[in-house]
Amino acid sequence: MKKILQLQFLPTSADLALLLLRLWFGLPLLLLHGIPKLMDFRAEAGSFPDPLGVGSPISLGLAILGEVVCSSLLVLGLFTRLAALGAGTTMAVAFWRVHHLTLRGEASGELAYVYLGVFVALLLAGAGRFSLDARSGGAKG
Repeated sequence: MKKILQLQFLPTSADLALLLLRLWFGLPLLLLHGIPKLMDFRAEAGSFPDPLGVGSPISLGLAILGEVVCSSLLVLGLFTRLAALGAGTTMAVAFWRVHHLTLRGEASGELAYVYLGVFVALLLAGAGRFSLDARSGGAKG
């Protein structure tokens, strides 16, 4: 009974958890946020927030880099720590500069905050065993 309660029958539970985190957060970021920004680049470029003062098109390009390229790498578990740093930076900028550290109300940055927390965890933990990083014989993350 103790094995069941402690889930000891799952010897790779940490690796499965890392895979689940990468997929559960990487795919929606890619498919629901990054790809739509990429597909509507021209329409969004003029009105996209410019939190870094580099111009809306460049800010949009940087957001696409974090949301498309980095999330794709996270899903694959390839260059995971670097990808988590990139995606996390995107979310940190969104939470801090666009949503002004607000967790409630209409301009809530709650989603960016949650994504940021997951990407920090992946930055610290790496990809785990079920990743291209692990298959390539490199570091775990």
